[in-house]
Amino acid sequence: MTNTNPSFHVTEKAAARIKELLKTEGTSSMLRLAVRGGGCSGFSYEFSFDDQLTGDDRVFRAFETEVVIDDMSLEFVADSTLDFVDDLSGQYFKVENPHATASCGCGTSFSV
Repeated sequence: MTNTNPSFHVTEKAAARIKELLKTEGTSSMLRLAVRGGGCSGFSYEFSFDDQLTGDDRVFRAFETEVVIDDMSLEFVADSTLDFVDDLSGQYFKVENPHATASCGCGTSFSV
């Protein structure tokens, strides 16, 4: 059953990092999150910047930022939270996905 009103959350740290990155991309750009087949756990998260919306895009706004997710990807990341991690292992966006049954050590791929 597909959730007709899925949620997606962005932490304040992630929003701050998105704003920082957008300064170099241009003000009309948005962060796009997509789920692709592949990765060591079956699916992987793909981040990019985009200034165009398509007919199946959903826009999630938080802390004066926008994250765009297409409907197919949203089925895998609904109810998730996008965070930004800055620790000894590096800096990266992390998706805290309640539907993932397993994920790789680097956090960029998952399975459901």
